[in-house]
Amino acid sequence: MSETQPDPQQTDEPVTPVLTAKQAKRANATVIGMLIATGLTLALCLVPVLLNPAPKMQARNVDVAAAANQAAGDAGYQPLALELPDGWSANYARWNAGTNDGVPNWEVGYVTPDTEFISLTQTNAANPTWIFEHSGNSTVSGERPAGGVSWELRDSSNKDSTLVAEIDGQTVILTGSADLAEFDVLAEHVVRELRSN
Repeated sequence: MSETQPDPQQTDEPVTPVLTAKQAKRANATVIGMLIATGLTLALCLVPVLLNPAPKMQARNVDVAAAANQAAGDAGYQPLALELPDGWSANYARWNAGTNDGVPNWEVGYVTPDTEFISLTQTNAANPTWIFEHSGNSTVSGERPAGGVSWELRDSSNKDSTLVAEIDGQTVILTGSADLAEFDVLAEHVVRELRSN
């Protein structure tokens, strides 16, 4: 048996391919083309998104008074059914039995004349934890007088504002994206209605 002699031209070092200038240009053209195609696709997808503005709150004109009268028996108090100025409308009104958080409450969603939103929540069984959670985990930033009552003003991380007040044994929370002047209008009507009952 004869031994094979190693080929002096073979080495253990890996061979590194060398691209010619034309090959390198073709390889880069594929990557550049892919990037251009991806950019154009993204641009085409963004055009419809940018051309469609975010939807504004839609008015539904819910009969709040009828819903409040229906909820009054369960609530043990008269839920608020406010007579607001022209331009205001309600898009929902509901009684929450408190099965999830232990605090039964009345809720109404209002669309303001500027088509912003403010939710009204009313209860006679509030506690500090529930208020904190129901006001979007917002922090107290001051006080705001409205309707002859000093409301606690809270600000949240999502830029919504919240007003909280206890009026004649009822806790009322107003939360939404509207301007504070519109909050004042709603707060004044809340105080007037609660004090007239």
